[in-house]
Order: sequence, then structure tokens, then C-alpha cells
Amino acid sequence: MVREIMRDVFFLSQKSEPATEADLQVARDLLDTLEAHANECVGMAANMIGVKKQIIAVNMGLVNVAMLNPAIRKKSRPFETEEGCLSLAGTRKTKRFREIELEYQDLDMKKHIQKLTGWTAQIIQHECDHLEGIII
Repeated sequence: MVREIMRDVFFLSQKSEPATEADLQVARDLLDTLEAHANECVGMAANMIGVKKQIIAVNMGLVNVAMLNPAIRKKSRPFETEEGCLSLAGTRKTKRFREIELEYQDLDMKKHIQKLTGWTAQIIQHECDHLEGIII
């Protein structure tokens, strides 16, 4: 189900809670909402649809992927960039890393550890910041 985009900065600045199997519908709604905003957005966090759970959805090229309880374990090669956000107007400068190692659970609650680089790594960092209540 496509959900409305949350724009309340106070809500967005709160930390998200761990996701469980009971939150799988939230992950599916997040994927639906990301698909509905494909022309303007490449990633979303659950708090962007009003749910404070550690779930993100990211466009990985040909497919959107939901990740539960994502945690960046390693990061390297920092750089400065400018990003926008569907929940906020305009763009802001921020620091990102070109390479990350991410641990997360998929929709079957199976654990994965994945090395990511470039644009995909940048999107994931932005969405993981959302889960921590960090707004660019």
C-alpha cells in the first residue's frame, strides 16, 4: 500500500526502533511507496511513511530492495556531496563514504552482509541516517 510522505521534522528527527517479523507489512508498504515515487526518489526509510522502525527500501538498479535493521559496519573513502530528500525541500551538503559494508535482514528475516560502493552506498547511508533521526 502506498503511504503518505511524512514531512514533520520533529517526527523525522526521532530514532527508529528495531524491526521484527511483525513489521514485514511496513517493509512492503515502503517498497510500494518508493515505487510510486520512482521519478523523484531512490531510497526511503520507514519514518518517511510515519513508522519509526529500522527499515529502508533502496533502488539497487533494476530492483528495489527492502532491508530490515540495516547497520553500516565499515566505511571508507570519505567525500563531500550534496543531497536532497523527499521529506524536505531543497538540498544540503553532507559527508558520505564511497565504500561501506552493510549488515541487514531481508524480508525472510535472513541476515546478509554486503559490500557496496558508489551511488548505492550513498543512498544507503542517507537512509540509515534517517533511522538514527539524522536529517541532512
